Amino acid sequence: MNHLLSIEQLGAGEITGLLDSAEYLKRQRGRDARKLEGKTWALIFTKSSTRTRVSFEVGIRELGGFPMFLSKNDIQLGRGEPIKDTARVLGRMVHGAVIRTFAQQDVADFAEFSGIPTINALTDDEHPCQILADLLTIREKLGGWQDRKVAFVGDGFSNMTRSWMWAAKRLGFELAVASPASCQPAADFLTSLDAPNVSITADPAEAVKDAHVINTDVWLSMGQEDQMDKELEFAGFEVNAGLLANAAPGHIVLHCLPAYRGKEISADVLELHANTIFQQAENRLHAQKAVLVALAR
Repeated sequence: MNHLLSIEQLGAGEITGLLDSAEYLKRQRGRDARKLEGKTWALIFTKSSTRTRVSFEVGIRELGGFPMFLSKNDIQLGRGEPIKDTARVLGRMVHGAVIRTFAQQDVADFAEFSGIPTINALTDDEHPCQILADLLTIREKLGGWQDRKVAFVGDGFSNMTRSWMWAAKRLGFELAVASPASCQPAADFLTSLDAPNVSITADPAEAVKDAHVINTDVWLSMGQEDQMDKELEFAGFEVNAGLLANAAPGHIVLHCLPAYRGKEISADVLELHANTIFQQAENRLHAQKAVLVALAR
């Protein structure tokens, strides 16, 4: 593996290998191999972040490296420099890059023109680091995803759901996505996905029925704040106690945070499942360290 650009580009063995490494690194925390000793990694963020920035900065330091945070206002990208020019400069100075931005193509172009390991820390198309952390949490809480049903309730064509659908395709677990009709995956995407184990519905109760994992996310992704009317389409899509009555016994609830209580998730459900949700947040650190180790040169 030379880069982590998407879940789509990973094979099942690569996903499970990263999770095995993450489990090991979590157990070994404080006794880390210094895989990034003497290496500087650039964190290029045009989207704001709490968990992504902190987990990558801590992870790079724990592996012996030096994180360099660069917002769009710190570099010439903010003034219109082409991503390929920024990539060709940084590729001669730093040893790897973590990019959190809007366009998936920008991350792909950076990887191509920089010649250094590149990690997608979120784009509008995919959020691979979050999915790896989620899968790690499912392993820890339920022993794995084999013979398990995962439900996602919310925007059916967000970066999170795209990544979840590719994870289901690669790993073979059942995934049911509940989303308003206007927010469901495009037909051409579903054709390219070609995953009979992935179902789409406009009925949250149908998706959650007998599910072992119930996942949700904000209704408006970063950059969609001017689309407040879109929230009206999600009436009835809150993950609450009534909806969870349809789930399998012993189910877990995941939320990649930040959470808006009273919208995509009720306050009581979030607090009831807070231990799992914040374990999920912590696992960003361990999953991302596994990616960094895999890409270390």
